[in-house]
Amino acid sequence: MQNELKKQATVQIPLGRLHRFPGHPYKVQDNEEMEALTESIREYGVLNPLLVRRVEGSETDYELISGHRRAYAAAKAGLETVPAFVVSLDRNEAAIAMVDSNLHRERLLPSEKAFAYKLKAEALAHQGKHLDLTSGQLVPKSDQNRTTAQIGEPNGESYKTVQRYIRLTNLIPALLEQMDEGKIAFSVGVELSYLPDEAQSDLLDTMARNDCTPSYAQAVRLHKAYNVGTLDRWLIDTTLAEPKPNQQEHIRLKRENFARFFPEHYTAAQIEQDIQAGLELLRRQRDRSRDAR
Repeated sequence: MQNELKKQATVQIPLGRLHRFPGHPYKVQDNEEMEALTESIREYGVLNPLLVRRVEGSETDYELISGHRRAYAAAKAGLETVPAFVVSLDRNEAAIAMVDSNLHRERLLPSEKAFAYKLKAEALAHQGKHLDLTSGQLVPKSDQNRTTAQIGEPNGESYKTVQRYIRLTNLIPALLEQMDEGKIAFSVGVELSYLPDEAQSDLLDTMARNDCTPSYAQAVRLHKAYNVGTLDRWLIDTTLAEPKPNQQEHIRLKRENFARFFPEHYTAAQIEQDIQAGLELLRRQRDRSRDAR
């Protein structure tokens, strides 16, 4: 496709004629990176054209395949039109192209990867085909495992990992948000995804009341209880009330007290990693000072 685009001329499309791709799994965040992109576009314009397709039945409206962040930044910068390549792709082909154009990004939230993998798997299923990585062509589909293996291979992930990410789309939004913030581990989220929405909501209430999150062992227990029909609110409360193995006292820090030291898009896990790195640097400085005395 890249070679084909190089041969095409770009067209200027009014921003008001661009529409978000249905089921677009990636979040457009108004953070420091967006501010930098907005300033760049304000100064130099949109250097990398967007990728769009015509809305079916319309001659003037377009669906965004690639470039949702650029379109948002262009609007913030005050532009009225943006350059774009118009491609002839059906819904499934466009979904695959849209997912692939974003999976290379350095930081993808669990929810973004989950819905991206699901969207691509559904598109391939609708085509009745899977992607042959050797030829780069779509060939007749064999089974689900092979399809998810083909999806995960370019990103170094097994078919089981892809399927587990897709499971996360069964989480209620509030629990999925906790995963994005690094409060719930991936393996825990997968187990919780098997619970019905009502049980997930009850679990969320218990987590908020007790200021806790389930361990992997607790999540597995809740999953098994649901499978045998014994899961209820009481079991959720008593399970999360149990002390976790090797549980230690935690030092709790209010995010607002040190948020200014980190980019807005940082997850809790990224903040924790930077704090640990900073404390390690401070320890080394103290050791050098002590040795110098």
